[in-house]
Amino acid sequence: MLSPEEWSALYLSAKVAVCATLFCLPFAIALAWVLARYEFRFKFVAEALLQMPMVLPPVVLGYLLLILFGAHGWIGQLLNQFGIQLAFNWKGAVLASMIVAFPLMVQPIRLSFQMINRQLEQVAGSLGASPRRVFYSISLPLALPGILIGSILCFSRSLGEFGATITFVGNIPDETRTIPIAIYSLIQQPDGEHAAMRLVILSLILAFGALIANSYILQKYQRKLGGKDAAM
Repeated sequence: MLSPEEWSALYLSAKVAVCATLFCLPFAIALAWVLARYEFRFKFVAEALLQMPMVLPPVVLGYLLLILFGAHGWIGQLLNQFGIQLAFNWKGAVLASMIVAFPLMVQPIRLSFQMINRQLEQVAGSLGASPRRVFYSISLPLALPGILIGSILCFSRSLGEFGATITFVGNIPDETRTIPIAIYSLIQQPDGEHAAMRLVILSLILAFGALIANSYILQKYQRKLGGKDAAM
């Protein structure tokens, strides 16, 4: 059985991961569409910036977030005027998770858009459908597998986020202590190994479940594409 502190870490991790996934989703779809369908000058710069969170040390990201969104940061001071505080707050953990996990969400969605048969969109356009209607009625439904996979990857990565989160929002019980931070805290305490191991096992189960769901969706989509190719 999990202790109240461990349940709190689990609940907070789930809340942060769900919020990060939902907030990332519309921006990821929009950016994936642009990168998949348009060629523009310095596109490689945009792609490099997208991948930056994947190669930067998480502590560096957390420190940059603290500089920008902290109490003395220029964005943080602006948000404070509206009563919004991100540093040392669970909302800041959502922001940190969003930035770290965003590239993982964009790439599968972008690939799904690239795999869509453009003739279907062209036929719909020739029949009088507006570009917006073509996108919502054809492109977006066909990209659904990539959207699901990207959402799973974003959720899973958010559950495991540690470096940027602890640097930006700290280690506050019942406020910012997610599962990874709780494990870190427990292994620093005498006789905390058993509780840490329970959270480690829980993390393994969650991660494995997410990967199984990801593989299932991918295989189902590949079989569907194979069936269409055989029919053609």
